[in-house]
Amino acid sequence: MDEKKIEVGTKVIMKKGHPCGTNLWEIVRVGVDMKLKCVNCSRIIMMPRVEFNKKIKKIVE
Repeated sequence: MDEKKIEVGTKVIMKKGHPCGTNLWEIVRVGVDMKLKCVNCSRIIMMPRVEFNKKIKKIVE
């Protein structure tokens, strides 16, 4: 994925869906770890950037 577009507030679609039924996430924090907030249920998760780069499907907006 294009690293330049990934910043706080960007919405992304992940390959696997969240148990609440959506796969749309908003980026809350960018760094070595990525902090993502589920757009549907507002659950916040953190994952390493390497794992994030593998699991991302598409950047929205």
